[in-house]
Amino acid sequence: MEDKPYGSLKPSLDRLTLGVIRILETSPGVDEVTFVEKEPAERHSIVSWEQKNSCVLPEDLKNFYLMSDGFHMTWSVKFDDNPMPLGSMVINSISKLSRLGGSSAYALPNAPTLADLEDDMDEEGNEDQPEKPHFDSRSLIFELDPCNGNGKVCLVYKHTKPVVTPDTEIWFLDRALYWHFLTDTFTAYYRLLITHLGLPQWQYAFTSYGVSPQAKQWFNMYKPITINTALLSEEPDSFVNKLDPNKVFKSKNKTPVIKKKLPSQPGGSQKSHTSTTSSKTPSLSGNSLRKREPQT
Repeated sequence: MEDKPYGSLKPSLDRLTLGVIRILETSPGVDEVTFVEKEPAERHSIVSWEQKNSCVLPEDLKNFYLMSDGFHMTWSVKFDDNPMPLGSMVINSISKLSRLGGSSAYALPNAPTLADLEDDMDEEGNEDQPEKPHFDSRSLIFELDPCNGNGKVCLVYKHTKPVVTPDTEIWFLDRALYWHFLTDTFTAYYRLLITHLGLPQWQYAFTSYGVSPQAKQWFNMYKPITINTALLSEEPDSFVNKLDPNKVFKSKNKTPVIKKKLPSQPGGSQKSHTSTTSSKTPSLSGNSLRKREPQT
C-alpha cells in the first residue's frame, strides 16, 4: 500500500477512480492529488467477515473488495503557498468494516448504548422515504466511511429476523444521529462519492438542511459532477448572508425632537443688549411706583 501520483497509476486503477484524478489535477488551485493503492482483499478474509457477522456481503461490494481492499484518495488546495487538505474519499477496508451500535464485551452491564435511542413511535417510512434503520437488533449497521468526523456512511441490513436478508442500503448518519437515505446499492453510492469529489460534508447535500455555508463556498468553487443536480440547486444569491438593517435594528417609532439653534452674535452686541435691558428695568419700576401714589 503506497501513495502514488496520477501519472504512475495502472490503467485498472485509473478505471477504478473513473478518471476523477485527471479532472482534479486540471482544476484551478488544486495542489496535490494522492491515491493510496491497496491490494485486493483475500477471499478468506471476506468469508471470515461474513461468518463473524452472520450476514452476506452484497455482490457489488464483495467484487469491489476483491479488486481493492478499501479506497482512499485525498487532494489539497494551495492556500498561502501551503497545501491545505480539502477533499477526501474513503471506503473502509474489510477489516475496518465494523458494526455500529453493537454492545462491546468490555462495556459495563448498564452502560447506555445507541439502542437506547430507539423510539417505538419512530416513523416507519413512506413512499418518498424508506423505513429508517434501527440501532437495536432489528438492523445490522456497518461503517463504510467515517466522513472525517462529520457523520458516518453506513451499510445497512434492515431485515434481520428470522434471518438476515441480503438486501442492503446505504444510509448517512449525521452528527445528531439522524438517518438520511443515500442509495439502494453500493455501486450507486460509489458513483456519488466519486462525482462529488470528496468535498467536505458532501453527504449533507442529501439531507433536509443541506451543507454548511463554508462547505457551500467550496461547492461553488469546485462544482461536483453530481448525477442529480436538483439536490444541489440553489438560488444565485443564496450563498450570501443577507441582513436587513431595518429589521435587525428595529425599534419603536419616536417623534424626533427638533432643536433650534439661535444664530451666533458678536460679543459687543450681546453686551449692549444686556445694558439696554438693565437700563429699562429701573424705569419700569419707577413708573409703577408713580401709578400707585394716588391710591394712597
